[in-house]
Amino acid sequence: MNERILRVLEFNKIIDQLSNMAATSIGKDLCFRLSPSIEIAEVKKLQAETEEASQILRLNAAVPLGGIFDIRASIKRSVIGGVLTAEECLDVATTVYGGRQVKGFMEKLEEDLPILKGLAEQIVTLRDLETHIKSCIDDNGHVMDSASERLRSIRASIRTHESRVRDRLESYTKSKSKMLSDAIITIRNDRYVLPVKHEYRGSVGGIVHDQSASGATLFMEPKAVVDLNNQLQEARAKEKSEVDRILRELSNHIAENDQALYANIETLAQIDFIVARAKLGVQMKATLPSVNDEGIIKLKQARHPLLPIDEAVANDIEIGENYSSIVITGPNTGGKTVALKMVGLCTLMAQSGLRIPALDGGVVAVFEDVFADIGDEQSIEQNLSTFSSHMTNIVSILEQVNHKSLVLFDELGAGTDPQEGAALAMSILDDVIYRGARVIATTHYPELKAYGYNRDQVVNASVEFDVQTLQPTYRLLLGVPGRSNAFEISKRLGLSDSIISQAKSHIGVDSKSVENMIASLEESRRQAETDYREAHEILETSEGLKKDLESAWEQFEEKRESLYRKAEEKAEKALQKAREEAEAIVSEIRNMKTDAQLKEHEWIEAKKMFEDARPELSSKPPAQTQNEKDSSVEELQPGDEIKLLKVNQKGSVLEKVNDNEYLVQVGIMKVKVTRNEIKLLNKKQNTTTEKPMAMVKGSSYHVKTELDLRGERFEDALLRLEKYLDDALLAGYPKVSIIHGKGTGALRKGVKEFAQRHPNISAARPGSQGEGGSGVTILELK
Repeated sequence: MNERILRVLEFNKIIDQLSNMAATSIGKDLCFRLSPSIEIAEVKKLQAETEEASQILRLNAAVPLGGIFDIRASIKRSVIGGVLTAEECLDVATTVYGGRQVKGFMEKLEEDLPILKGLAEQIVTLRDLETHIKSCIDDNGHVMDSASERLRSIRASIRTHESRVRDRLESYTKSKSKMLSDAIITIRNDRYVLPVKHEYRGSVGGIVHDQSASGATLFMEPKAVVDLNNQLQEARAKEKSEVDRILRELSNHIAENDQALYANIETLAQIDFIVARAKLGVQMKATLPSVNDEGIIKLKQARHPLLPIDEAVANDIEIGENYSSIVITGPNTGGKTVALKMVGLCTLMAQSGLRIPALDGGVVAVFEDVFADIGDEQSIEQNLSTFSSHMTNIVSILEQVNHKSLVLFDELGAGTDPQEGAALAMSILDDVIYRGARVIATTHYPELKAYGYNRDQVVNASVEFDVQTLQPTYRLLLGVPGRSNAFEISKRLGLSDSIISQAKSHIGVDSKSVENMIASLEESRRQAETDYREAHEILETSEGLKKDLESAWEQFEEKRESLYRKAEEKAEKALQKAREEAEAIVSEIRNMKTDAQLKEHEWIEAKKMFEDARPELSSKPPAQTQNEKDSSVEELQPGDEIKLLKVNQKGSVLEKVNDNEYLVQVGIMKVKVTRNEIKLLNKKQNTTTEKPMAMVKGSSYHVKTELDLRGERFEDALLRLEKYLDDALLAGYPKVSIIHGKGTGALRKGVKEFAQRHPNISAARPGSQGEGGSGVTILELK
């Protein structure tokens, strides 16, 4: 990007705000070097980085970036053999510690942050180096006694020598206090001395190291402590030598890890830079925009980034989809330039990976170049030099503009004759639009109001002005050109109606028509905004009612489920009680079965039917299928296979009693039921077409569907079976039950062999559990 454009749009002020968000000097350095990218892939990557850091801030978490310093100069000096100071070594240790803290912080986060966590993984912990440095240097940057045994010993001797010197000098302060200016021990040239009065110099004797400004006091080292001071200085020299050796050792250790340290610094700087971008977004109440390379900009309630949030007027702006150029007309001081800069600055911010101060869902294009001709055109005087300056800049823009450019013209064509300026403005706009660039231009020339209506790719816009308060509202109105408010303003300020009327008479018909058209558009816009607000209120009310209805329906469903469960529990209890009572009755009657001569299989089958009669309850009523609905109204014929719904048992139709009642056979029971109590399973199948024939029906036509042969002799049983089958065939039964009991199995075998020989028996099978089991044979008749 052109440096002049960044300066004109005040992008440097955004950079200053961003640098204040960085926690480290290395992060600030990256902030100051930030510039917009022109590659959409790079822009998307930058925005993704900022979004990840924003996720961390939304968790009210703070990335621990404290204690990190720019140690690159120290590393470089250590590599070339230099010895670092204790403070420099400590900075290296705290930076290593800070890197480890950042790495641990990122690893503990549960959120999906691939970019930031990937950066954190690159940090080398270097715990050995950190431990080595901190074992030698304390938090105040002093080499500790524990750094080496030799240093511990040397410092112990220093303390001993200092104690001896002080003891000797204190004896002087007591015995020769009258010779001293003050009874204190002080230091000159790193040696302990006493403040001796000038006249007692000979009495004390020794070496003079300094004197007071007046010359009345001499700072003397008595002869008695000269040797002691010399021993102390020797010990201090040894201490310095040992400290230098320790620092040289630490510097060498740092030099050995120079590559890892450099990499850590770059990574930590990058993380701090990313977090700073997210912090700036929070401060501006900005949002993540989506980016494209198609020149489309759509911003909702966008604010100028450099204006205070509570003062900036938010505006909607859209360009690049239905039209490629916006011409903002209207009087000066209305906010046109602010709107122009807002679009340019938001574009630069988005291309730099920063969030933009607008509502969610903003769309920003990535441009190869952003051109701007913006100057202070608010002054009264506009002369040739101003026009020449603007035109020189415009000529430079026209030489570089293409379809991937955003061009911002402020007061295009100003500074010269209005007619010529307006003509030049229209010609320049036509040329830039022809090249496919996105253009936003401001002007106060009335000729350009009609320009937008004569170009497909151009839309008019204006900045609203409140005639009542005589103040601009700074609201950008797309689709409505600005109109002059001179007459209304003059009238509000007290100019007589006669002067205003005379002034209006001087305006041409075309100008009046344009002004009337604009006034009509403004009225239509206000009405549309009113209608929109009313529709929005109705929509909100409807959505509220919908939510209330959904909530009420959910409560109804829950209550219905609860009622079903309670009903099922109640029915279960009732069934259990009935079962217990029935069991008691059955047990009592069974005790009397010998006298009543009741048969065992009848009790077994009755008990089975009783167990099967238990209904299956459900929390939801079963839905009736279409087949069930059809079968519920279908006419039934004798022999049709049905299900008795009350007891959930299969059976067959014996005969139709009347229009709504049928006699059905279920197991060993014959039951009269209504049509809605039974369900058709299978119609009686006629496999062959029977010829009409005459049939004589005797008195024995009405026979049972089962024959009990138990207790009969084998030959008598077969005779009864043959007679019974003839009657059953005459009755038209599809199947019959032959009860022969279990016993030795001889009768069951005889019935089976008889069935195989009989020409009118199609199949023979043992009875099911509900039909009597192996004690019954079911014969299916042709």
